[in-house]
Amino acid sequence: MLRFRCLPIPTETALRFRRTGRDDRGGALHRRVVDGPGFPCRHCLRLGEPGEAMLLGSYGLPRPQGVYWAPSPIFLHERDCARFEAEDEIAPIVLANGLVSVRSYDAAEMCLYDLGQVCEGQGVSAPLSRALGDPRTRFVNIHTARPGCLLTAVERL
Repeated sequence: MLRFRCLPIPTETALRFRRTGRDDRGGALHRRVVDGPGFPCRHCLRLGEPGEAMLLGSYGLPRPQGVYWAPSPIFLHERDCARFEAEDEIAPIVLANGLVSVRSYDAAEMCLYDLGQVCEGQGVSAPLSRALGDPRTRFVNIHTARPGCLLTAVERL
């Protein structure tokens, strides 16, 4: 696989969400206590632990812009957490997800439908490698396949 990096939400966004209690649409964040599977933090890219407090709100995706732009519900640890900074490592929240959607976009931020694939999180390596290896791909977003929430953006290094 080509070298890559999973991109969490910016630390400035996480700090703003925690400080203001408001999401990117101005709505109040919802506080949820982890009581089962799920609860993937989009800053540290790790799952919340049982009993931990998480914040749920709407995040305005930075990419793609244009016709494919959409807000996404995201979870964020209520406490401070370290931003995911690994290279060549698939984010833990992707691997832990039962079903993900790999979405590839070109330089014009148009979706490359022929590179899109739905798979188990544990099986994401092959479709991600295929998307990153295609010269048309500028970036990839990985979403949960059922609700469609952004898990992480991915860029080539």
